[in-house]
Amino acid sequence: MFAYFRGRLVSLLPEEAVVEVSGIAYRFLISASTSRQLPETGSEVLLYSHLSVREDAHQLYGFITEAERQMFRLLILTSGVGPKLALAVLSGLQVAEVYDAILANTPERLYGITGVGKKTAARIILELRDKILKLSPAGTIAAPSAQLSSRMRDDAINALVTLGFSRVTVQKAVDSILEKNSALSVEEVIKSALVSIHNS
Repeated sequence: MFAYFRGRLVSLLPEEAVVEVSGIAYRFLISASTSRQLPETGSEVLLYSHLSVREDAHQLYGFITEAERQMFRLLILTSGVGPKLALAVLSGLQVAEVYDAILANTPERLYGITGVGKKTAARIILELRDKILKLSPAGTIAAPSAQLSSRMRDDAINALVTLGFSRVTVQKAVDSILEKNSALSVEEVIKSALVSIHNS
């Protein structure tokens, strides 16, 4: 129904954004990834949207990229995965990483995300692998260039998890660092993440 909304960012919370368009304020539920990439309040933004219609409520979901919206729509096709859990997956992993996990049949990469256990992870991969394979060969969801940075991110996260930090905490710290400077080495990412975690 709605392709996207362009307007002024009125307020921003970790899981919610309000955008004013022509005098009307729209409330969007968003992933942590989208939240981190949105500008300061008062700025103009464009959010790709998905409208979830239920008997008791109509809810808008907002995405910083079309790729994130596509992955969200795929995830909610999975049995037992609703919009809330789909957002949790996209908050815990980058779109390219979810794509790679499904294609590579590695459900363990989805473990540790809030609400995603072994059965749910296996079901996501089982039910979505064929659907993703039917997408264009060029990869409309995840570009091949993302694979190298994805492996580097995984190496940094796994190293920090072995130090005793929770995977969710580590993922947030590493993602924030890489979004600011994707040219860092694994060692530099780990050092910066340790500082960020200790200061939070």
